[in-house]
Amino acid sequence: MANPKNNPKLPTSTGDKAGATVIQRWSATGKREVVLRLLRGELLDVVSREIGVEVYRLERSRDNALAAMDAGLKERSDDDPLQAGLDAAHKRVGELSMENDLLRARIGRLETSTPFPRARSRR
Repeated sequence: MANPKNNPKLPTSTGDKAGATVIQRWSATGKREVVLRLLRGELLDVVSREIGVEVYRLERSRDNALAAMDAGLKERSDDDPLQAGLDAAHKRVGELSMENDLLRARIGRLETSTPFPRARSRR
């Protein structure tokens, strides 16, 4: 982590002019290593000084990683029996809702005395 790829506005070297800056990008691996260091308990200020990244950027990366971890832990696998039961229940509720709508339409026609269309004779 001595030369990170996402250090915006860091001088290119000590001998450059005061205004010269280089904007670099971090790799996902580099971000993961830094976030893991923070999660293991290293002090935010120490890591910030060591790698030359502002504290707020490190906090944002840590918070994003924790949010992604929470989302990953909440996901259910495809072979989860509970999820299969929920999917079957949702399907059945949908079928019953459609059936209720059709029955309400029939009741509405009967109440307005609109005759149903007659089927053709098969003879």
